[in-house]
Order: sequence, then structure tokens, then C-alpha cells
Amino acid sequence: MNRLLTHTLMPGLILAASPAFAASGPFFSLHNTNFIVLLAFIVFIGVLFYFKVPGMVVGMLDKRAEGIQSDLDEARSLREEAQSILASYERKQKDVATQAEAIVEHARKEAAEAAEQAKTDLKATIVRRLAAAGDQIKSAEIAAVNEVRNTAVTVSIAAAQDLIAKKMSAADGNKMIEDAIKDVEAKLH
Repeated sequence: MNRLLTHTLMPGLILAASPAFAASGPFFSLHNTNFIVLLAFIVFIGVLFYFKVPGMVVGMLDKRAEGIQSDLDEARSLREEAQSILASYERKQKDVATQAEAIVEHARKEAAEAAEQAKTDLKATIVRRLAAAGDQIKSAEIAAVNEVRNTAVTVSIAAAQDLIAKKMSAADGNKMIEDAIKDVEAKLH
């Protein structure tokens, strides 16, 4: 309805305010341009108030202000939420850094302990190998001494045989053999 009145009144107002109707003369005359413009302005303002245009403009501005305020409130809440999330991530990052530091320190301690254990094991292995080498050397010395003794006995026996064979006669040899047989018989019975 308001639009219908606006569309029907507007052409009349436009024609009333046209310069064709205005002329020079007294101020309160329809022939005076200034008076016509003043009347058209007053009618225009009246039409605006009749259709409650200022209230609609104020309502639209209020709605716009409410929208802007709600956008600002939402932006503030998002900012606060982002700050809390950032603080949470920073705390988590510090916690992770602390945990990583603890893990690295633990790994260093374990590596140092493993190195000490390896040194101890190596020392024990060296001691065992030295002992084994010493045993092998003693064994080799004993074997060499036994071999030298056996060789000396063999050489002595061979030398004694040669000496006895050269100095002894056949009768003396037979007598020694018989004495040895008797000695063996006496020990066996």
C-alpha cells in the first residue's frame, strides 16, 4: 500500500516542483521557484515521516549495528579460543621438548652404561685370553721340556748301548739278560 501511494504521489510532486510552474514574484506564490522548492522539500519530508522511513532507516542501522556487534563478539570469542589453543599447543610443545630431552638424557645414560659394560667385558675377555695364552705357553714349555728329556733319554740310551756294546762281551751281555729275567720273575711272582 505504501508503495502504491509513493508511486502515485511522486509524479505529481515532481511536476509541482518543476521550473515550468515556478516564476518570479512574491515569495508565497506558486510562481516563485524558491517557494515551490521549499514546498516540495516539506512534502518530501512529510512523506518520509508518513511512511516511517526514518524508523525503517534507524531499524536497518540498528540491525546492521547488531550484526556488526555480533560479528565483533564472535571475532573476540574466536580470538580468545585461538589464544587458548595457542597456549595449549605451546604447553604441549614445552612438554614434548621436555620429554624429548628426558629421552635423549636417558639414551645417553644407557649408552654410557653400555660402553662401561663393554669395557668391563673387554677387560674380562683380555684377562681370559691372557690366561689361556699363559696356559698354552706353560703347556708348550712342559711339552718342550718333556721332548728335550725324552730326546736326552733316547740319546743317553743310545749312547749307553753303544758304550755297553763296545765294552761288554757276549758272555757279560748274556749274564745281564739272565739277571734281568730273574729280576722280572721275582717281581712278577
